[in-house]
Amino acid sequence: MAFIDEYKTHIAQREELGVPPLPLSAEQTVALVEMIKAGQGDMSQNVDLLTNRVSPGVDDAAYVKAAFLNDVASEKISISAISAPQAIKMMGMMLGGYNVKPMVEALTSKNSEVVEAAKEALKHTLLVYDAFNDVEELYKAGNAAAVEVMNSWANAEWFTSKPSLPEAMTLTVFKVAGETNTDDLSPASEAFTRSDIPLHANSMLVAKMDDPINTIKKLKEKGHPIAYVGDVVGTGSSRKSGVNSVQWHMGEDIEGVPNKRTGGVVLGGIIAPIFFATCEDSGALPLELDVANMEMGDVVTIYPYKGEAHKDGKCIATFKLNPNTIVDEVRAGGRIPLIIGRGLTAKARGVLGLGATDIFLSAEQPADSGKGYTLAQKMVGRACSMAGVRPNMYVEPITSTVGSQDTTGPMTRDEVVELAALGFSADLVMQSFCHTAAYPKPSDVIMHHTLPEFISKRSGVALRPGDGVIHSWLNRMVLPDTVGTGADSHTRFPIGISFPGGSGIVAFAAVTGSMPLTMPESVLVRFSGELQPGITLRDLVNAIPYQAIKEGLLTVEKKDKKNIFNGRILEIEGLPNLKAEQAFELSDASAERSAAACTVLLNEEPVIEYLKSNVVLLESMIEAGYEDKRTLKRRIDKMNEWLANPTLMKPDADAEYAAIINIDLNQIKEPILACPNDPDDVATLSEVLASNRPTKIDEVFVGSCMTNIGHYRALGEVLRGEGAVPARLWVCPPTKMDEKQLTEEGYYAIFGGSGARTEIPGCSLCMGNQARVADNAIVFSTSTRNFDNRLGKGAQVYLGSAELAAVCAMLGRLPSAAEYNEIVPKKIAGKEAKIYKYLNFNLIKDYKL
Repeated sequence: MAFIDEYKTHIAQREELGVPPLPLSAEQTVALVEMIKAGQGDMSQNVDLLTNRVSPGVDDAAYVKAAFLNDVASEKISISAISAPQAIKMMGMMLGGYNVKPMVEALTSKNSEVVEAAKEALKHTLLVYDAFNDVEELYKAGNAAAVEVMNSWANAEWFTSKPSLPEAMTLTVFKVAGETNTDDLSPASEAFTRSDIPLHANSMLVAKMDDPINTIKKLKEKGHPIAYVGDVVGTGSSRKSGVNSVQWHMGEDIEGVPNKRTGGVVLGGIIAPIFFATCEDSGALPLELDVANMEMGDVVTIYPYKGEAHKDGKCIATFKLNPNTIVDEVRAGGRIPLIIGRGLTAKARGVLGLGATDIFLSAEQPADSGKGYTLAQKMVGRACSMAGVRPNMYVEPITSTVGSQDTTGPMTRDEVVELAALGFSADLVMQSFCHTAAYPKPSDVIMHHTLPEFISKRSGVALRPGDGVIHSWLNRMVLPDTVGTGADSHTRFPIGISFPGGSGIVAFAAVTGSMPLTMPESVLVRFSGELQPGITLRDLVNAIPYQAIKEGLLTVEKKDKKNIFNGRILEIEGLPNLKAEQAFELSDASAERSAAACTVLLNEEPVIEYLKSNVVLLESMIEAGYEDKRTLKRRIDKMNEWLANPTLMKPDADAEYAAIINIDLNQIKEPILACPNDPDDVATLSEVLASNRPTKIDEVFVGSCMTNIGHYRALGEVLRGEGAVPARLWVCPPTKMDEKQLTEEGYYAIFGGSGARTEIPGCSLCMGNQARVADNAIVFSTSTRNFDNRLGKGAQVYLGSAELAAVCAMLGRLPSAAEYNEIVPKKIAGKEAKIYKYLNFNLIKDYKL
């Protein structure tokens, strides 16, 4: 009974927070099972706890639950509160994993009621994996129950038994005007609560509006489901936690799955592509349409099939369901269960000798234009065993490289558990701890100790706290011209191509080795000319939106916003000899353009150089005890195989693009920076100084995945001999390898002399969940994005190069273009080859991590 008393105390504590209790742990489930066996306490309450408060899949508690229920179902033990058929029914709510084998065995039970319950449970279980073969054997042996299950799977009863998307949906509008980014929906400062969905959902929009949670509660009093509505929705990171929060407040409970919901409707003038896809994966209905005539509290009716939104009996907006299969996705409970279920149905139909089914909608496939393919289209094509993939074609490419970082890692773990997966099929899965290593909370420390084993046991590769940023490591694992994904919007490979996604799609890709993709169009950015003195790659990053604004392809204003890059692939040409580390600076920033992915066309020489270095790094990881060794060795072998015959794909000359943006390097003669607080709001240094924007700089941050070792050498050279700087300076290299090399070269002595605060390698200020700048500070940063309150409360943040950051730190203000051009070229003159030299581990004698 001690368990119940403790659990009641826990319930009361959680009620004070306005959230349900946590799912039962394995230890609590053991205690509960013993109470049920002994007939202690309120049996109705105990059975309800076992049914609804234990996480499904391959959670440790699920193992305990399934083992107990199997004993009941097989009649090894007799429990008055749970009959054998009821035990099977309870197992049928566990999605898959430890419950499947007992249910399959129950098909041969002598108890007809148990057999009947097992049939019904298995008909609606999708995550059967290898147990399908056991059902097939029973089917071939003539087991009548197995025959019925196989036919049910073949006829997709798991799908047809679910309600279809209704013809009309009456909804109450919860509108957040302007832009909602994922920091608003899932604040970085609360990242440690993300896997606790109800608790994390309490922080949704708290920095954006007054009392959002109670506003939602009051709107629910109108008696209709709530729709999340915004002009621009979901920009920023690939956080499934943002969708989780929306669904927690506006979705529906899932039977047998504690503390998680599905469903919900999101209406946006623009919905960021990663957020849109994460809604699809989670069973929500995202619709892009004009929301100008919707206001907070309005009651609207959405007609999904007609593509109309009505208010007060009048049509106020039209839309098209996109993709056309989204109605099936919603019905199935999400794109991921739909894909798994369709695969199960196809497999069963193969066993029965049946042709393809017409139960599911087929993805609309574009006509072949007969034109050539872009670089991205060829890369995805190869991953699909095709010559190329046309825009808007639905495919499921092989995902060779998958990344997970620590503020989404616990959610990815939970998704893997729900997928009932005990191993990864993706060739390489990597987990980092770059977002929490510097200032870990107690929950982070627990994660640091437990998550690595979870990943490595499934053949993944776990980095260590303090190793550095996921992207700086994962990029070194990538094979040329391959496809990958990661649960961080900055998973943008400098070689190959990545389509970042939320933790759900990352778990799916890791487990199955493929991912769903409706191929986006591409926008070509073509550079020409010569890089001018003092101009950096970060200036070219900002030159892309700068030129797009000039051409009317991008607007800063959120209402009726134009963004040619949104949801498209950004393909970059004209800089073929960039080092891979430099190329990543360009591909990384495609996240801030809301692009779905990015490619950079490089010559073979820099890629060869990069892979030779990376082979040595991976070898040193094995020597240093990183796991899984077999995965690392397999990737080394594949890198060496490519190096033995190095060839890279190139776009066809007649490839088609949604737009082509030409940028002349000869015309970029001064720094270009992003202004507070919008990465799209770019201007030249002179234009900034001519405006009414602030010019005094309080703090300077040099760090984030946007940086490489060359930036820190440049920072050091500009600061050399200048003494303590007036601005508060933060320095945080991306990896421990950079830190070690910079220390050996004496740059940390310069940073110390300038008064800099040096952070352990990782994300630092860029993430916004660790150290923070002072409230209302004016900041110059090399970080990825500058959304409101990200680096600090009320902070106004400029984004630009490390070279300009050094000058800002030295002067305590933005310099004029003339000052910058006087200081930087002089400071680095004659040292360029030394400064912009990258980490080639193969050239370091006896290199060790």
